[in-house]
Amino acid sequence: MKTYYVYMMANRKQGVIYIGVTSNIIKRTYQHKEKLIEGFTKKYNLDKLVYFEATSSVEEAIKREKQLKNWKRGWKTNLIEKTNPKWQDLYNNLLR
Repeated sequence: MKTYYVYMMANRKQGVIYIGVTSNIIKRTYQHKEKLIEGFTKKYNLDKLVYFEATSSVEEAIKREKQLKNWKRGWKTNLIEKTNPKWQDLYNNLLR
């Protein structure tokens, strides 16, 4: 069964937030970290994976991404801080 992820990247605590969807969270985070893809995350140096959720449904992942993108900034910040209060980069935890 395939897993899909909704994730948030940031440049620092309380910084700029990007929300995306992927089926390969390790590869996609690496691409953001290494600035391999042109766009918003490269422009704003969003290289820290600060939040992610997993689901087995691509439709649910896309639905959740759209929902989160429509949230107020404070709601997004609260969601991140519930599981990652220091806004630590979660990427290395995925590699273990």
